[in-house]
Amino acid sequence: MRKKEKGNAGKIPNIPLPFEAWAYRVINPDLDSLSDDELFIHYEKSGRAEGRRCHQVVDRLAFVDLIPASIRTLEIGPYARPLLRGPNVKYVDVYSTKELKKLAPGVGMNPEEVPHIDWVAKPSDLSSVNEYFGAVLSSHVIEHQPDFIHHLNQISNILKHGGPYFLLIPDHRYCFDHFMTPSTITDVVAAHLHKRTGHTAESLLESRLLMTHNDPIEHWKGNHGDKLVNPHFPGSDRIDRIKIAIESFYENQEYIKNEHAWYFTPDTFMSIMNDLITLELVDLEVERLFPTMKNSGEFWVILRSKPALN
Repeated sequence: MRKKEKGNAGKIPNIPLPFEAWAYRVINPDLDSLSDDELFIHYEKSGRAEGRRCHQVVDRLAFVDLIPASIRTLEIGPYARPLLRGPNVKYVDVYSTKELKKLAPGVGMNPEEVPHIDWVAKPSDLSSVNEYFGAVLSSHVIEHQPDFIHHLNQISNILKHGGPYFLLIPDHRYCFDHFMTPSTITDVVAAHLHKRTGHTAESLLESRLLMTHNDPIEHWKGNHGDKLVNPHFPGSDRIDRIKIAIESFYENQEYIKNEHAWYFTPDTFMSIMNDLITLELVDLEVERLFPTMKNSGEFWVILRSKPALN
């Protein structure tokens, strides 16, 4: 049984700001002559679109390293490559340890690196996690959740008061989702009102029809592939892939675990979160958002649960 009292999460010191003028100047010496105010204007006008780094978080591992080893942390969906290890880390996945060890070689992973999975969850359901944590981490997980709002509220239930949720989120512009239509607040709220627990046939059809290559460097160059060619289904045309999707819908329910339900950019994610917070549909606040950097295919977000009321 989960304890009745959550308690408070430990403080995480010195989390970098999303924009730091001094860092932007050092990282981009061509801007050395600009004042702090001019640097911010430059970043907003062109630096962000160019994928310039403007903070101290150099890569995804540095982002994850912001979580102190002393904080009891839950990692969601580690598969065979957990981002965190140590005595204070526990794991939840839709697959058991045994299943992950069996699946790992098929996707080029080492089965010996599979961690012990503490909770095997039903797809899109964290209710089996019966402990509280000072922090939660997920990498490329939230875009799979059929009910985005429900997922965030389950995270809020798991976190101690004031605890952070660290997310690594694919930017659909720079991954195989490039040709997908960005998700909107109406999509997110409608899924919640319908209490969606599985992926839609539309998601399955779109991924088979529109999925492209997954090389972020090429996407940053402007090479997004051919919209009519899905490299994951070589030799197939549109009609072939529609047939494949229909067959998968009726015969292979594994797609329920693996499809993407949502397609974000940093700006659309922030817009959706701001609306959900204003609507009081979620209890998490946005503490940090580090936009997608050049040649990367993801951005990083820290959400935080509300502190305990005195």
